[in-house]
Amino acid sequence: DENIGIGQIVKSIKGRDKGRFFIVIGKFDKDHLLIVDGDIRKTDKPKKKKTKHLVKLDIISKEVIDRISNNKKITNAFIRKELEKLDVNA
Repeated sequence: DENIGIGQIVKSIKGRDKGRFFIVIGKFDKDHLLIVDGDIRKTDKPKKKKTKHLVKLDIISKEVIDRISNNKKITNAFIRKELEKLDVNA
């Protein structure tokens, strides 16, 4: 999906991480995104995932967009907090 941008909350629908929620922190190429959850996928080793294996939620983390656009550090704890705050794991 071309409409998935940085800061977007996505859910994996294929693979070992199926059913897990992630935050998009970058685009790899036209078919792949870089996703993290701060837990199994840390910010220093984001997962490269095909966009077709992800479902976009109607939630965007403004804080992630802000930090990335201002080159601020994004920690795993921050990512976990964002996912918790946005209540996607409920």
